[in-house]
Amino acid sequence: MQNSKIIFGLILAGLLTAGCGSSDAEDSAGGAAQKALPVAVDGPQKDVVPQREAGEKLKITPLPAMDAPFVEKVEHNLRQAVLRSARVAGETSAKCPDGVDEKAGAVSQCVATYEGVEVPYEVKISDSATEGSSLIFFETTPKMGLLVAKTVYDSLNEQYGSESGRTDASKLACETMPATKAVPFGKDTGYTCQYWSKFANKGEPGYATLRLKMGAQGYGLGFETVE
Repeated sequence: MQNSKIIFGLILAGLLTAGCGSSDAEDSAGGAAQKALPVAVDGPQKDVVPQREAGEKLKITPLPAMDAPFVEKVEHNLRQAVLRSARVAGETSAKCPDGVDEKAGAVSQCVATYEGVEVPYEVKISDSATEGSSLIFFETTPKMGLLVAKTVYDSLNEQYGSESGRTDASKLACETMPATKAVPFGKDTGYTCQYWSKFANKGEPGYATLRLKMGAQGYGLGFETVE
């Protein structure tokens, strides 16, 4: 039997929810960006599982048999980790091409895939592991973050949408982005989102622009206001 501590990127910060375009009056107003982005986000994304429910609703079955090789159990764990990170049901796979070293403190390199996108993982055996034990503790740590467009849109709505409690944001939207993409930790993803606000440009109406960034490991995606 194995127990794992899974560390993976989450979408933590807000995005926006966009309406359908803007009027000429809106486009002529001041703001960081006056052109509406193409992907309108008008509510929760129905396929996205809330983070608190991902462990229960996104399960890879069947579980490996009790007597299955240790590497198979690790690979199953990685498939589960990347799926819960995505928060949207999808095809997964995992492979540890050189196997998994079971010695105490050993580190092995593996790859999990979600919808064909590869995310490299590091698998570390517990420093207290004993040879021949039937119980091996290990940690799986992603080496890149996972961007899932639907999860981004859902988080944007959660942070800026009508149910967020905010009164200064409307017409949420994002640039077109791939359905799924692996992004290095601590890097700008190259994508932006926006929301319409009465106070976007030094107190004047306009679109406020948010830059989508992948945080450091364990912090996930977040938005940074573009001044």
